[in-house]
Amino acid sequence: MDDLMLTARAAVLADLTARKQATPSAVDALEEALAQRQWWAEQWPEGREYVAGLVAQDVQDALFEAGLRWPLCLHCAEAPEHSLYIQPDLGGPDPMWICEESAQASAPLGHL
Repeated sequence: MDDLMLTARAAVLADLTARKQATPSAVDALEEALAQRQWWAEQWPEGREYVAGLVAQDVQDALFEAGLRWPLCLHCAEAPEHSLYIQPDLGGPDPMWICEESAQASAPLGHL
């Protein structure tokens, strides 16, 4: 695994851990996303700056399919339970977690 993938893995794992979601199934989803994005980055080297955000989106999608919202917004106390999402949509450069309801930046990827 190259530095790009290790950096992406560290950022997403840090956010999973910060929200107490670094379960075996979540880590499996992370490893699967890394394998898929490794191939993607090899096919499109100019897109390497997008990999970390795309890996986070892939893990978020996998967890959602398993019935889990991650990461939840912790700032909107009055709103119904809702997730953060990665902005920009393509995942980079400089991916940020954004509140689904308020559209306010919550944290850079890897810093929840």
